Amino acid sequence: METKQIGSKHIIRVAKGEEIVTQLKKVCQKENIKAGSIMGIGAAGSIEIGHFETGTKEYHSREFTGDLEITSLMGNVSQKDGKPYLHIHINFADEKLQGYAGHLNSAVISATFECIIEEFDGEIDRKFNSEIGLDLMDMS
Repeated sequence: METKQIGSKHIIRVAKGEEIVTQLKKVCQKENIKAGSIMGIGAAGSIEIGHFETGTKEYHSREFTGDLEITSLMGNVSQKDGKPYLHIHINFADEKLQGYAGHLNSAVISATFECIIEEFDGEIDRKFNSEIGLDLMDMS
């Protein structure tokens, strides 16, 4: 992974064989990013996504492998228990150009991944909401 900062933006290139979520958390930890937005594109050899079922409050995951084109990745950075918390969604296509989307659990890069984290002034924490069943942004 390589990074460069321009103003409040952190430009990140994740290398072949590296996992996106792990690398982005490392950047947030190292640069002390406590709030921000994420966007990126690239290519992966394996991607695991999840779908949250509101009735049961459970995530269901599915893994994809092959030549996968990341057409859009977006999300946000906040804090949970003093550590970076990334909430990321992804859109990608397989070799037949069939598209898939969901909550990003993990993605291992097959070629490259280019990303920008825009850092916001301040901090956003997360707190578990038992009614919803998720860690939600705490706006208090």
